[in-house]
Amino acid sequence: MTMATMTNAAAQTKVTLATATPGGGFPFFGDNAAAVINETDKSLLVQTMNTKGSTENIGLLNGRKVDIALVAGEPAYEAFQAIGQTKTTALVIQAIYSNPGMFVVRGDSPAKTLRDLVGKPIAWGTRASGLTLLGRYVTDGLGLDREKDFQAHYLEKAGDGPVMVADGRVAALWGGGIGWPGFTAVMKAGGRFIGLTADEVAKVTAKHNFLKPITVPAGSYEGQKEAVNSVGSWSYILARSDLPDDVAYRLAKALHQGHGALVKRLAQGRETTPQSTAMAAPSPSQIHPGVQKYLREIGVLR
Repeated sequence: MTMATMTNAAAQTKVTLATATPGGGFPFFGDNAAAVINETDKSLLVQTMNTKGSTENIGLLNGRKVDIALVAGEPAYEAFQAIGQTKTTALVIQAIYSNPGMFVVRGDSPAKTLRDLVGKPIAWGTRASGLTLLGRYVTDGLGLDREKDFQAHYLEKAGDGPVMVADGRVAALWGGGIGWPGFTAVMKAGGRFIGLTADEVAKVTAKHNFLKPITVPAGSYEGQKEAVNSVGSWSYILARSDLPDDVAYRLAKALHQGHGALVKRLAQGRETTPQSTAMAAPSPSQIHPGVQKYLREIGVLR
């Protein structure tokens, strides 16, 4: 190692990024985002770590045990609103992508609608996952109880879900987003999506107005012949409240400047923009001050 290399390594700012369980969308996004940030800004060294998911990540941020973390929209909403917990001190670095929730079934499944899945075994995801919480809000919005009206299965790790669909242990796997690994695996094996009807979308969004109608275009996954309508929210990169302003600024700038490289790595990266952050953050005051500075510099925030 040369003296110059040693000096650069010593000068790097290390940033810990908490993701989720192996095989899910957060580790996939987190690993790729970390690589892009590190390539774009050599002064940063983002290092990812697996966790149990969004709920644990919020606790890690509140306890200042990690620098930044991926958190799905529903747990973030509950944390910001202090629903069942102390109000979080975490702040938004980036809105990463929208998460339309839907089911995937085997190609030979007789189920065509959500109602066809009532009473059936469903893999809802890991207990700490934001996608699993989204499933609870969606079923509640439809007047259903996830525990009583379905045979609920919860996973040790997200990667277990597609196998359970393939071998028939569950009738469907719940998940969300475009490029989600669980969906990719089932669709490659000839699977099919089940979303929500227009009436179901209206019912869910009327009861839980932080959820928004989202359409997944046809062709978003291999073998997906039709658009899928559903509801969802935005996932975030959140930071501990005392993350230095200059670090937050550099993270936001690197994600913006590395946007093209991120899109080449994963489809969801298309939505990871400064404009998404300004639009999807609960309020401008909940965006980290360092990020606010960058967004003002590029004209996205006033």
